[in-house]
Amino acid sequence: MTEQSRFPPRPRILLTNDDGISSDTLWATYQALQRIGDVLVCAPATQQSAVGRSLSIFKPLRVHEVMMHDVVSYAVEGSPTDSVVIGLFALKWNPDLVVSGTNIGENLSCEAVTTSGTIGAALEAANHGVPAIAFSLQVLDQGAKFSDPRQQERKFDEVTTVVEDVVRRVMTQGFPSGVHVLNVNIPHIITGAYEVTTLAHKLFQTDVEMRHDPRGREYFWLTGPLIKEAPKGTDIYAVNQGNISITPLTIDCTARGREEAVLELFL
Repeated sequence: MTEQSRFPPRPRILLTNDDGISSDTLWATYQALQRIGDVLVCAPATQQSAVGRSLSIFKPLRVHEVMMHDVVSYAVEGSPTDSVVIGLFALKWNPDLVVSGTNIGENLSCEAVTTSGTIGAALEAANHGVPAIAFSLQVLDQGAKFSDPRQQERKFDEVTTVVEDVVRRVMTQGFPSGVHVLNVNIPHIITGAYEVTTLAHKLFQTDVEMRHDPRGREYFWLTGPLIKEAPKGTDIYAVNQGNISITPLTIDCTARGREEAVLELFL
């Protein structure tokens, strides 16, 4: 075990997600993690996809102790980020690692890093000094992201296998130095191996549809197809090739090396 990891033989793991505490993929992830360490489930009470790293600062947070799959868990009436904060500071779990997911739907590209609740929870953990891994599962039908998370047709054997293998590797070899979050995306059908990737630019071609409600008033619906083409070496390319994409992320958003260019604006 490397010096920077300092993981105990049986680590404490905080598990959350953005699909809600009833999600089948959350509990598939739990099954993998409980073979590795002591796991506390603290997740949103309801679906919270695409809320990014939002915090509930204008309303009280209510937390319910619930029994899910014979496991005492905590349902938070808030965002994934709220759930991490509750786990760390209210429940005082003091985890060695935070795992977010497994999300129903891929979280690829720069677009996902700034909008995904799954990744937002992982970034929040990193902000408090806890290494984190975000897991997401590609879906071919984008409508599956918004279906009842308790009734997904896909079997989760591959999810539990990947989650357990990735976390065991991190526990054995240590979390990579200089990395705050590992963003892991599992293809719908795995035909390749692990691939360390960079973020593609966008996952969706953004569009807006104007519609009319029954009273004839205009409203707008955000839409747009998936972008399937991306440069080799990016996360989108890797997953579309059947590889498991692992993208190292940092919470430092500074555009390193561009200081001189910005300075020229103010000379």
